[in-house]
Amino acid sequence: MGMLSLPSFLSCGKKKDFSLTSGEKDAESSDSDENSERGNWSSKADYLLSMVGYAVGLGNVWRFPYLTYQNGGGAFLIPYTLMLALAGLPLFFMECSLGQFASLGPVSIWKILPLFQGVGITMVVISAFVTIYYNVIIAYALYYLFASFQKVLPWSDCFSWADEFCSKTRIVSDCNTTLKGEIIHANYSFIMSNNLTCINGTINYKPVQFPTEQYWNKVTLQRSSGLDETGKIVWYLALCLLLSWIIVGAALFKGIKSSGKVVYFTALFPYVILLILLVRGATLEGALDGIEYYIGRQSNITKLMEAEVWKDAATQIFYSLSVAWGGLVALSSYNRFHNNCYSDAILVCVTNCVTSVFAGFAIFSILGHMAFVSQRPVSEVVDSGFELAFVAYPEALSKLPVSPLWSFLFFFMLVLLGLDSQFASIETLTTTIQDISPRVMRKLRLPITLGLCAVLFFLGLICVTQAGIYWVNLIDHFCAGWGILISAVLEIIGIVYIYGGNRFIEDIEMMIGKKSFLFWLWWRVCWFFITPVLLMAILVWSLITFSSPTYGSVSYPTWGNAVGWCMIISCVIWIPIVAIIKIVKAEGNLVQRIVSCCRPAASWGPYLECHRGERYSHIVDPKKKKEHEIPTVSAIVY
Repeated sequence: MGMLSLPSFLSCGKKKDFSLTSGEKDAESSDSDENSERGNWSSKADYLLSMVGYAVGLGNVWRFPYLTYQNGGGAFLIPYTLMLALAGLPLFFMECSLGQFASLGPVSIWKILPLFQGVGITMVVISAFVTIYYNVIIAYALYYLFASFQKVLPWSDCFSWADEFCSKTRIVSDCNTTLKGEIIHANYSFIMSNNLTCINGTINYKPVQFPTEQYWNKVTLQRSSGLDETGKIVWYLALCLLLSWIIVGAALFKGIKSSGKVVYFTALFPYVILLILLVRGATLEGALDGIEYYIGRQSNITKLMEAEVWKDAATQIFYSLSVAWGGLVALSSYNRFHNNCYSDAILVCVTNCVTSVFAGFAIFSILGHMAFVSQRPVSEVVDSGFELAFVAYPEALSKLPVSPLWSFLFFFMLVLLGLDSQFASIETLTTTIQDISPRVMRKLRLPITLGLCAVLFFLGLICVTQAGIYWVNLIDHFCAGWGILISAVLEIIGIVYIYGGNRFIEDIEMMIGKKSFLFWLWWRVCWFFITPVLLMAILVWSLITFSSPTYGSVSYPTWGNAVGWCMIISCVIWIPIVAIIKIVKAEGNLVQRIVSCCRPAASWGPYLECHRGERYSHIVDPKKKKEHEIPTVSAIVY
């Protein structure tokens, strides 16, 4: 070997490691990567499936179908599609472009506007809170998955765990009847003993609970009376929670290089299961009645006159696409610079919405059959959220032949849908750590990832106590609500009105090529006016209609509400704190300091020098060594 010398230039994105010890190789990069320091997706399919998996989650299955039914059936697709075009897609495209342009995560990306860096921290903190309880929901699905490995589903009847209020059918209490030409009110036993019949519309039923409802509360959750009664840790839920975290840690042990392969199964197989459930459901008696309620002749176009319907459409689009959580920026930051993020954004958004509609057919066809078998109207068996996933749908599945098979498939699908979203959320956290300390992350990716999963597992143990469902609902009510809306509003205002919307468009054109004025006209209209106005309207509506959380008929104690407010404050308080710190550290008078904090940092721009062009040629990488500096051991030179 001759004397070490530095080449005058290096290939784009490649770095030379002059370490005299065994070469350190980032688990998240490979020789074929454009950005050898951060790494890139192994293929575009890895990225697209990860994005689809992140966007398509539990809400597509257990919330959208119910909202559609509740808000006019097929008519609801009109505001839903409009809100996708006006609010969801513009923000989605913006975040994908932002992450890809600078190859930075949700916190470091705010070099674009240092005053708003607290917005990125808020996104990450909220994502951390959500990962805690989201994996608990996956644990619930895992428990039901394992419980399905029995000849008779344990929630199919009132077994030993049930109380006297448990019943598979509704029990008539009393009604009106005709006796000797007079209408009288009598209990049902009197009516039956005298061979009388009830007058239609006058029947009252005893307050009974179906087996699935009692199984959910008494067996799965061992639910206590309220947040005040913590009770013990439900050991089998704790084990399921541990298993879910082990799966997440194993999938992310090499970052995007490993998770990008796992999503080929976790993102695609749910579609296979949905198709199987739909085909099976369509062959059942009563399936057509369920679909009619979902999106058929029961559609009510007059519902579009109600503001609540439009608010629900906008809210569902916003949360379904996972915008303003930081995950879209984090996942897109591993793209190659010239990747077509425009077509990616449209493809993922459309796939997400089509999945929601498709899932509705699979859900309502089987719920229609359950209504037919139990001789109840469809409106009485339809529900959303936990009640749909763990009460109504399991009841419907228990009425099918070979019910354990269908139950296994359904809960396996829920597990996969949840894991995809969880992968991206944890990747958001690890990407933030990587941006802060890339060298440490390269050396210690595995222990850091596993350590993060372990910490979040222990924090989640409170959610698998007998009061766990109340904690899950509390975190969801406060952290997954208007905190995200605040981040979204500040994000689009900061980029469009402070950094400059036209300037941002020029940044995007550096990646995807020059586009015509007409091409950008729609995006300009949305980014400059429509999307911010819609987001502000949703935020104001959410604040006005905000109420204390409840779980069913159970109210939360004062201290529980206080904890909820502390959680959301701990998320959004970083926005003013970081802004104040940036202003204090700046130079000049107050106005000059604020103005300087509203300018991009000196290092803002494309991550790699070969992509900066003339617009960002002024950037000097602080890591870059002087041309004639002799490298020392472990020095990394660009």
